[in-house]
Amino acid sequence: MTKRPFARLAALCSAVLCGLAANAPSPAQAEEQAFRIGIAPHTSARVIIEQYQPVRRAVEAALGRPVEIVTAPDFTAFARRAVEQEYDIAVTTGHQAEMLRKDAGYLPLLTYKSDFRAVLVTAAKGPYQTVQSLAGTTVLGLSPSSLVTLWGQHWLADRKLPNIQLRYVSAADSVAQLILAGDASAGFMSLANRAKLAPEVQAQLSTIAESRSMAGRVYMLNGKQAAVLEPLRKALFAFGETAEGRTYFDANQLGGYRPVTDEELEAMEPLADEVRSVLKAGK
Repeated sequence: MTKRPFARLAALCSAVLCGLAANAPSPAQAEEQAFRIGIAPHTSARVIIEQYQPVRRAVEAALGRPVEIVTAPDFTAFARRAVEQEYDIAVTTGHQAEMLRKDAGYLPLLTYKSDFRAVLVTAAKGPYQTVQSLAGTTVLGLSPSSLVTLWGQHWLADRKLPNIQLRYVSAADSVAQLILAGDASAGFMSLANRAKLAPEVQAQLSTIAESRSMAGRVYMLNGKQAAVLEPLRKALFAFGETAEGRTYFDANQLGGYRPVTDEELEAMEPLADEVRSVLKAGK
């Protein structure tokens, strides 16, 4: 007789626990609830995730919800994922930002104050110190839709260098390593990423060419999140005025945040069209 109440109680508890488990979000649902900030893969995923933690914390505090930093294997995959609405914020260079604005409903949030430039680097003690010496060699880029690579391809085409083989690699630090190992004559990267290389690596590189200033890393908000556009912009500018924000800008030589205009994004339309061509070709 005494066992039955306990049996009923055990069954009741089991039912309650099953009900709670049924109502609990699955890991996939919990992940979907996180606000996703996608960072274009200008360097390794580990460095990107570490570098953007201060930004993640600022956005998390502003929105009151979990925020995660994610990236992609290369710039083309990043552009494709952004077009497919995988990011709540996409942080990418101006030509992809313009494409996302025109084609995928993203809204400009802000950009950095520091200039964004592309550079062509080579081994300081190597044989490839002039433009002409690159003829018949392998030159490295980041991916067919990266801004520094597109600039570099135009730079090479304008100089009509024969028999250049352009090879794509994953990140700026890989570009430097392969050049110093003698696997390529030179490579394209951003000036900011050159400055982020280890001092001993920087010392072994020299610069053959440098671009004009271009629209650099732009924060683009997914149009589905339009309701938080102004609050988020204010929160990010406020973060920039904090000690943590200033440390973040100084460590990455970013200079702070500033507004980004439709006009400066519109100027990137020719290169945005090249990204569209890459995506259409399925490269």
